[in-house]
Amino acid sequence: MALIENLNLWSPSKLQRNLALNSPPKLFSFKPSATHSIRKTLHTCRCSLVNEQQQQQASFTDQEKQLIDALIGIQGRGKSASPQQLNDVERAVQVLEGQDGEGDPTSSDLIEGRWQLMFTTRPGTASPIQRTFVGVDFFSVFQEVYLRTNDPRVSNIVKFSDWIGELKVEAAASIKDGKRILFQFDRAAFSFKFLPFKVPYPVPFRLLGDEAKGWLDTTYLSHSGNLRISRGNKGTTFVLQKKTDPRQKLLAAISTGTGVEEAIDEFISLSKSVAKDEPVLLEGEWQMIWSSQVETDSWLENAGNGLMGSQIVKNEQMKFLVNILPGIKFSMIGKFVKSGTKTYDVTMDDAALIGGPFGYPLEMETKINMELLYNDDKIRISKGYNNILFVHLRASDGSK
Repeated sequence: MALIENLNLWSPSKLQRNLALNSPPKLFSFKPSATHSIRKTLHTCRCSLVNEQQQQQASFTDQEKQLIDALIGIQGRGKSASPQQLNDVERAVQVLEGQDGEGDPTSSDLIEGRWQLMFTTRPGTASPIQRTFVGVDFFSVFQEVYLRTNDPRVSNIVKFSDWIGELKVEAAASIKDGKRILFQFDRAAFSFKFLPFKVPYPVPFRLLGDEAKGWLDTTYLSHSGNLRISRGNKGTTFVLQKKTDPRQKLLAAISTGTGVEEAIDEFISLSKSVAKDEPVLLEGEWQMIWSSQVETDSWLENAGNGLMGSQIVKNEQMKFLVNILPGIKFSMIGKFVKSGTKTYDVTMDDAALIGGPFGYPLEMETKINMELLYNDDKIRISKGYNNILFVHLRASDGSK
């Protein structure tokens, strides 16, 4: 984060009511009006849940959603972003910076609290530690801002996991104007779950002088207090959020490998409450990022069953593409037809090993009934071969 970039260390319910409508205790006699009242209450509860979910989906403005859409699929908080992805993010950032956010962010209570780092540009001055921590999706990176205390502070936190612990680097902070926070690092420590004490981070802040100092400008703070854009004194741009998009929550679960199927179930349940249309198989290149497969067969069978690599969908055809070795790819082409409101019958029967301009045909055939559970222009959740659950990210729209 900007604070860390200056130091050159590291950058930044469900509602459930059990109303006994169908089997009331025989001790009581329910009048029609009472039964109507209970049904009305149950209906209200269900509506409240849907409304709560819809509000969660709508907690960002259209312009903020454009930025979040640009962030979906970027790995390493920007480390592995393509030039096109970086351009999309920068354009969305500039649009928001030109919008009417909170006028004086540093004077607003909305800036206070814990923010999660979602994206950062990669300056040439980034240190190996910065790249290691911030560029790894398995770690969660936060920034805490508390300016209205007797000891104003801004802290950067790397959370390794719930069972390992975290590293917290703290800086004394002061407000220069409506946008700028001045800071100076003064302490840091590891907090491990398996140790009863903190382990000091071996950096001599007092000896670093001006290297431990810097500033952070907040160029956009949303009126909801859920999204913030900041720029550091070394030119780095940061996107931070207090509240994340449901897709971001799902991708975070996949990155850490914890509770993925539960996150998928919750996400699909949420999407059904607000979806207006049935999901459609969109064209483009789709990279598989997770599957529920446990036992594996040979790599050739996995590739032929779509259990690895990417899928290219175009003109009612589908291609499985897997990089086997440098310069050698597995390719399998087939066709699909819509067989239900959200199901497709896929037949893959043209397989080959490709090396440069040469191809070696393989006798293979795979038939799959694909069920789309969720699909938008960024992410796809489906059931495929052997009823395995898949999550794909759209790498391109296939227009080129």
